[in-house]
Amino acid sequence: MKTLIELYDEEPLNNVLAAETFRPEKTVFLCPPEVSDRHRDALRAYFKSRGCPTRVSFVPVTLLDAERVAETLRQVVAREADCAIDIAGGTDAALFAAGEVCAALHVPTFTYSRRRNTFYEVHNAPFARGLVCDIRLKVEDCFRMAGGSALQGRGDAEALRSHDRQIIPFFETYMAARAQWTGFITYIQRISQNAEGLEAEGPWVVKGERGTRTSGDQALLHSLNRIGLIRDLKTTQEGVSFRFEDAWARFWLRDVGSVLEMYVWKACREAGVFDDVQLSAVVNWDGGDVSADSVMNEIDVAATRGVMPLFISCKTCPIKTEALNELDILRSRFGSPAARALIVTSASGGRTRAAMRRRAGALDIAVVEQNGLAMDDLIETLRMLSTMRDELHEDEA
Repeated sequence: MKTLIELYDEEPLNNVLAAETFRPEKTVFLCPPEVSDRHRDALRAYFKSRGCPTRVSFVPVTLLDAERVAETLRQVVAREADCAIDIAGGTDAALFAAGEVCAALHVPTFTYSRRRNTFYEVHNAPFARGLVCDIRLKVEDCFRMAGGSALQGRGDAEALRSHDRQIIPFFETYMAARAQWTGFITYIQRISQNAEGLEAEGPWVVKGERGTRTSGDQALLHSLNRIGLIRDLKTTQEGVSFRFEDAWARFWLRDVGSVLEMYVWKACREAGVFDDVQLSAVVNWDGGDVSADSVMNEIDVAATRGVMPLFISCKTCPIKTEALNELDILRSRFGSPAARALIVTSASGGRTRAAMRRRAGALDIAVVEQNGLAMDDLIETLRMLSTMRDELHEDEA
């Protein structure tokens, strides 16, 4: 196969898998005219970033008009020697047209089964017969194929690995003091306002939010000193002084939610099933450089296994409907039919938990609350979610 003919699909994954797997010289998309040049350029950029050498072109046609699609397909097939049609994407009308052309002209035709993660021959395409898809995506690839771009987030893989041994004791310290954690972090912020330095110093009681006052906690500070996130801790009756281990420790100890996000990041890595794990994955919806009207979002933790992304939101407070809706939108925009979503909270279940779980269930978002945060339990949940969405129901295929 020298030329791959694709029926453009709203699900980005269906537009890229065949070209990545078979690496044709050319990929021709039958594409609705309303698809913007920006989205077309994004597809070209995606293939380039993945090292896929295929030349991409677009033929405009309304995919809801079977007759026009069939005629366009005949024209493309007539001028492209050694071509094949992928029918994994497209509309019902486009699939009907492709079937008609396939039957009349005996064009090699194949598809991809998400259920089996396998390509299948539809007609005259033995090269696709039962071929398992072994493509392995990174988190940024999921953004690119959907027209977005990955931006620098708050995470740094090298820094996280260098602090790996501290993550679990840091999380245990947080959980033991969860009720006072927000006030404690506010205290740390107040006594370490020098933006460049690693030193922190101040009295035991400082001004908090909206005129309130917040106090330091000697036991918590000594715990952080034992972990090694702060050093040179000195306490007197008047106040405290210490030095952050490094700039990353300073950041984590001045941000309420970082400890939970780091813990979930570590659990993803410890699960041993993901190809890529990113802490603080930031995406620009429109791709390219950031402008004044750019729409950006941060996914607390994102991971991929094969072609399946998993998007995780981490909350130190009870889960609200707005958080579920935001996660669902991000998964729909930058995921795929196989994408999974998980929301994790360190808060204990309250009276609204049942309603929240019903809403999460309606959106197909998995939930882990405080009682499911033990590392072994969290890893088991992550491994379960790492399977393809329909893999658990293969016996129904």
